[in-house]
Amino acid sequence: MAEGPQYHSQPGVVQRPEPGLRLVLAPNPSPMTLHGTNTFLLGEGQVAVIDPGPDDPRHLAAIMAALGPGERISHIFVTHAHLDHSALASRLAEQTGAPVLAFGDASAGRSPMMEALAAEGGIGGGEGIDARFHPDILLADGAVTEGADWRLRAIHTPGHIGNHLSFAVDVPGGPVIFSGDHVMGWSTSIVSPPDGDMGAFLSSLERLGHEPAVRYYPAHGDPIPDPPARLAELTRHRRARETQILAALADGPSDAATLARRIYLDTPAMLLPAAARNVLAHLIDLTERNLTTSDAPLRANSIFRQTGSAKIL
Repeated sequence: MAEGPQYHSQPGVVQRPEPGLRLVLAPNPSPMTLHGTNTFLLGEGQVAVIDPGPDDPRHLAAIMAALGPGERISHIFVTHAHLDHSALASRLAEQTGAPVLAFGDASAGRSPMMEALAAEGGIGGGEGIDARFHPDILLADGAVTEGADWRLRAIHTPGHIGNHLSFAVDVPGGPVIFSGDHVMGWSTSIVSPPDGDMGAFLSSLERLGHEPAVRYYPAHGDPIPDPPARLAELTRHRRARETQILAALADGPSDAATLARRIYLDTPAMLLPAAARNVLAHLIDLTERNLTTSDAPLRANSIFRQTGSAKIL
């Protein structure tokens, strides 16, 4: 992938990726967030915040300090209801009077299959979910919100979580997309059912491929300078994992955790539980496509096996 601009990793310092856009990095580095959450401030004067980040008073103070004299926050946009993205939204809204805009709460946007799995229980999941998140204004797919010097369009991109939105914005150099956790340059996204949905994730990658963009601004890590190349890379990666899973199941039935240990050979032990969730998401998608099957009801430790359809692929 082509090299592009890079951020520094010092929390709280205002960075300016391009005119009309500011970035304040949250102090929440981890193996799942890299240097931390990127909180973006869009526009001048009446400013929109994209992903306020974790509920940390230091980050709240840094966001407010990033405003210039006479500026105010007019809108708070949230890509999705995970604690590292949405938890600060309510406190920022209280301090500024700005409404919080998002697709919905943490359960919004689930497919019927994921709704059924959530209702049945036993599938696990829920990592990092912000169960208290409730936006003031719901944004449907395609909804447009305008400020004095910016225009933002919501794109529903479920997969990492059902309520995930990406945001398309026109800037002087061309259209850009704030891609949240759906497309990142430094890592793939965890897809953990029932909040995550692998079939939806792949469909959303395809959907973004039809959206013009000169670069993506993910919520973790540096900007992505070649969006089509990154989308293709992520799609190839997911399809390759799918092939590995089916090949492993050709040797006999297995559960997600065992498959993850066989497939993710270079993954540190501490990240294998997340890898197992990704494998489970693939297995559920493969089952929906009649390429694998398992005994009902579906559980996190269910044993999966190939179907005859898979063996002839």
